[in-house]
Amino acid sequence: MNKHFEDTRYYLKRAGETAKRGISEELEPLQERVAELTGGEEEPEPSRLEEVRADLKELQGRAEGEAEKAIGKARERLGRGEGEDNS
Repeated sequence: MNKHFEDTRYYLKRAGETAKRGISEELEPLQERVAELTGGEEEPEPSRLEEVRADLKELQGRAEGEAEKAIGKARERLGRGEGEDNS
């Protein structure tokens, strides 16, 4: 790569990083004010998270059971089809 392009890429990267830091500094008071007005960030209740996990585990079990039944039925149908003469 041409030396000029390497230099340009370097300075563009630095400019982007500097702009990001500047924007963060400018928005920091606004973020603090919003957090103050909304009561800050609250963690989700652990009991709710556990409830969702339990629901997902139950759904996974049901889906696995239904899949096993469907596979069993398909195997049964294929097994019956193999012994029959289709001529």
